[in-house]
Amino acid sequence: MPRTQTVLVVDDEDSIRWLFDEILTAEGYSVLAASDGREACDVLRRDVKLDLVLTDLVMPNQEGIETIRVIRQQFPKLKIIAMSGAFGGLFLSTAKVLGADATLQKPVKPEELRSTVARVLEGNQ
Repeated sequence: MPRTQTVLVVDDEDSIRWLFDEILTAEGYSVLAASDGREACDVLRRDVKLDLVLTDLVMPNQEGIETIRVIRQQFPKLKIIAMSGAFGGLFLSTAKVLGADATLQKPVKPEELRSTVARVLEGNQ
């Protein structure tokens, strides 16, 4: 039986983390959560086997752009999806340039979340 894929959801809004956890768990993924980039990096350093990081870009403490840079430097093969609704999604193109495998404009529809996560994990960016 194949190993369950693990997704780390990084967002400073509890409601987003809970909603994404519910949607992704229903799809069979194992879901971890972090409230900002600093907490996400702590999860990564604990040697947790992650397949994908789904990160918001505008957060307190450590925002998503810096988090993407850290992940690309320390975990270059880890898949990343950046999401943002701030400033009309202006930072999403920057996230892509810095190494995000895909981007999502907030608010994210459940089907869009499911299909983007599946596509990225299958390697079909």
